[in-house]
Parts: sequence; C-alpha cells; structure tokens
Amino acid sequence: RLDWKQRRDYEGRYAKLLALGQQAHPPPDRAAGQRGRLKQTPARNLLDRLDEHRKSVLAFMYDFRVPFDNNLAERDLRMMKVKQKISGCFRSSKGAEHFCRIRGYISTLRKQGIPVLNALRSLFEGSIVMPTLGFSA
Repeated sequence: RLDWKQRRDYEGRYAKLLALGQQAHPPPDRAAGQRGRLKQTPARNLLDRLDEHRKSVLAFMYDFRVPFDNNLAERDLRMMKVKQKISGCFRSSKGAEHFCRIRGYISTLRKQGIPVLNALRSLFEGSIVMPTLGFSA
C-alpha cells in the first residue's frame, strides 16, 4: 500500500497531466446562433472521462488488489465474441447458459491457478474441484 505522501504526489502528477491535456485540447467554442450539444474531439472526451472518473482510474493505487489494466476482463469476454462471430448465435438460451457456465468455471480455475484439465477430469470422475468463491485478501 502506498503511504499518503506518495498517493498525494501521484494524484498531483495526474492532475497536472490532465491540466496539460485540457490546455492542448480546450472545449469547443459556441458559434453565434449555434444550439444544442457541442461536438468535442475524441481527445477532449477522453480527458473529460479521465477527470470525471479519477478515483476509478487510480483505484489500483489505493488498493493493490485492483489490477492496473482490464486485460483479464477483456480475455474473459473474447471467447464469447469469437463464438458469436463464428456461429452467429446459440441455438437455444439453455445452450448459451451452459456455454457461459463452463467458460466461467474455466476462467475462475485459471485465475486461481488450478490446473484446468485436472479440474475438468475431476468433474467426470465425480470428485468436483471447486474454486474458491469470493475474494480473500
């Protein structure tokens, strides 16, 4: 865990970087007679989000159990998208439910370092390997 001085320093650096980005990409000016929402650049939209969700962006700094990136979540979703792309859909909602249940079980096994093949074999042998549920620090 970072001490409060380190956190304050990193939060200050983050704020300075956002300020530099906002200077480089100021909000759009409203033209005379223009109504409605103003179109912003993608960079400005990103800056606004990074500022608005500052605590979430820096969550890994406050709690070391939070991963720095979301690659693991993306990998979890990837197989579902590949399945959807190849076959287009599931033939039934029950089939989709079974697919998700199996993928979730395998994903949890991998995250907890349990050998997948051994766990799947145990399912068919009747001695089910159950991953730990919940988070333990």
